[in-house]
Amino acid sequence: MSQNKTKPTNKDVIAFLKSITPQQKQDDCFSLLSLMKQETGCDPVLWGETIIGFGMYHYKYASGREGDWFLAGFAPRKSALAIYLYCDLDHKELSFDNLGKHKRGKGCLYIKKLSDIDLNVLKKIVRKAVALTASN
Repeated sequence: MSQNKTKPTNKDVIAFLKSITPQQKQDDCFSLLSLMKQETGCDPVLWGETIIGFGMYHYKYASGREGDWFLAGFAPRKSALAIYLYCDLDHKELSFDNLGKHKRGKGCLYIKKLSDIDLNVLKKIVRKAVALTASN
């Protein structure tokens, strides 16, 4: 059975965030760091080279594949900030109304910059997604 390639590391999250350019993206990442820490109640951990994850969740699929992943996290990508939420973002209890300008994948939100969205709505989404994941 294959293993996840992306795993938690002991690398310095703050040093990684300070290396991000442009400055606006770095500032947004520090804001996300604070928001996610507050909403998850967990300390940040650098997963692989570029993902900051909060908390940990063990999953096991019907296929037998299992592993550990973070409850919520984010990564600065070239074209957008990727916000990872472990639960299915199509879940009926999650509402993206009033979030603002974003794109959505199955378990990921893509936001160009935080000024494009309502941070209070994002907080509610993160809080609810973590609760849904923890209840599974």
